[in-house]
This record gives sequence, C-alpha cells and structure tokens, in this order.
Amino acid sequence: MSDAPPPRTDTDAEAARAALGAVREEIAKVVIGQDGVVTGLVTALLVRGHVLLEGVPGVAKTLLVTTSAAALDLDARRVQFTPDLMPADVTGQRVLEADGRTFTFREGPVFTNLLIADEINRTPPRTQASLLEAMQERQVSVDGRARALPDPFLVVATQNPVEYEGTYPLPEAQLDRFLFKLVVPYPSVEEERRVVESHHRGLDPGDAAAAGVRAVAGSAELAAGRRAVASVRVEEPVRNYLVDLVRATRDAPAIELGVSPRGATMLLHAAKAWAWLAGRAYVSPDEVKAVAKPTLRHRIQLRPEVELEGASPDAVLDGLLASVPVPR
Repeated sequence: MSDAPPPRTDTDAEAARAALGAVREEIAKVVIGQDGVVTGLVTALLVRGHVLLEGVPGVAKTLLVTTSAAALDLDARRVQFTPDLMPADVTGQRVLEADGRTFTFREGPVFTNLLIADEINRTPPRTQASLLEAMQERQVSVDGRARALPDPFLVVATQNPVEYEGTYPLPEAQLDRFLFKLVVPYPSVEEERRVVESHHRGLDPGDAAAAGVRAVAGSAELAAGRRAVASVRVEEPVRNYLVDLVRATRDAPAIELGVSPRGATMLLHAAKAWAWLAGRAYVSPDEVKAVAKPTLRHRIQLRPEVELEGASPDAVLDGLLASVPVPR
C-alpha cells in the first residue's frame, strides 16, 4: 500500500481562499478600515513578495501587521530601525561561549515569518543592505555559511512620508525587491469615529487575543493558495498589455528611471494573486490595473523638474494607465 499523500483538489484552494478572506474580519476587530492594505499583505504572502508601508505616524501601520500575523498564525518580530542599528542586529552573529573557546551562531530577528522593519529609512544604507539577501534568496550568510529563513517569510517595512531629517532614502536596488509600496491613508470620518468608540469601550490594541482575534489561516492555507495562484491563467493579450504598460514607464517623458523586468514579473504575479483572491481563474486587464500602482509606484523615478512641478508617481502612472491600449 502506498503512503503517498492524496492528490490536492480544488476544495483545498476554495477552503484556503475562504480562510484567507476571513483574515480581514479578524483584523477588523482591532484595526478599522484599511481593507486594501490587508489584501495587499495577503497577496504578498501568496507570491512571496515583500511590502513597504508608507503613512504618517498614528495610522496603525505596525498594529496592522502584528494583528495580521495573529490572524494568520505566523511568528512576527519587530525591529526598530535606528541610526546606530548594525547589520548583525538584524541577521544575527557568532558569539563566544562562556568557555572562551567555542563560537555559536545566535539568530537575529530576521529568522521569523514576518519581520517588521519599523522606520526602515532611519538606518544607514549598510544596515538596510543587510536585508537584501534575506529578501531575495530567503537566506542569511554569516562567515561564509548560508542559513535558510523560515517559510513563509515576509518583510514589511514602514516609513514616514513627511519627515526626512535623519533619514536615509532606500536605494533603488532595495526598493525593487519590494512587491508593493502600499500607502496607508487617514481613516474616513466614520472609521475614525469607530476607532475612538472602540478605545472608549476599552480596546487594548496591543492585546489581539483579548480583542478576540483568532488564527483563521496559516501556513497550510498559504501553501494551498500559492499552488492555486500558480495555475491562474493569463492569456497572451493580457500578458502583452502588462509588458506594454511596463515599457511605457521607460519611454514616458516625465520618468527618468522606468520599471525593470523584475517589476514586470512582480506585476504578473501580483495580478494572478489578486484575481485568485477575487474568485477568478484568469487575469483580466482589470486585475493588472488594480495592482499597477502599488507594484510600480516605487519602481519609477521622476525627473527632477517634474517633481518640482508637484507631480507624483501615482499621477504619472494614472496617465500611463489611461494611455496604454487595453485588450478587448
């Protein structure tokens, strides 16, 4: 008798989609609004991407991530990036044992499922670069030895868009390794009233369990979701549309540096995951449009004179989305 596991079925994918959809309901017990950001985090986990969250202080960026980890039953560790943070503080280092002769490797906080790099642009480039190997190869090399990181592994970095004193802009090579740059906005009037009401009733944002947040999905659901996303169809006209959109960023007069081929593949994978989460077995141009700005806004560099005129990456991308012909 064979001990081989039974073949995977569509039921696995449906159950995984339902479980991942329920994550939003759990997070809403603590974080009000921000459904788009939550969907972006789940999408990133499905395609093994990383996320850069940008928003002013106090809009629940870190709380959103820690609550997501609780709902997804993932281990999460937070690192406050500061000017004196060293690479070894993130990746780990060899330490001398009490016997004075033996060195052992002590893992850094990067050895987790979900690493929160809080205010990543406040640490020097050398420390920022310590995450490059982890983000790309999902491993850390110390003293010539590669150590694998847990699976799943996701870096969620945060940064403040309005405070630049004492910050170090992320290099293009690192920005290109983030699947999404998600903007965390202020809540609406009604959402903010609900936030105040929940705190008035005694909500403790730091205690997800007390707020009733349950783990409704985990590694198994993510693995099933990844298999399903890989099978989502993308017909040639849609693939060509995606490529045309990326190439348009390289020819646009307002853009000094356009999107790389890596960005094109990231856009493809993001669109497939977005379609699957919405219940589709194929990608339409609508899914490409839905994820275009989060996937591309941090991969383009505007010309200085265009920035001086007040243009933003999102505004330029809106223009390209309106001008690139959409397949029918």
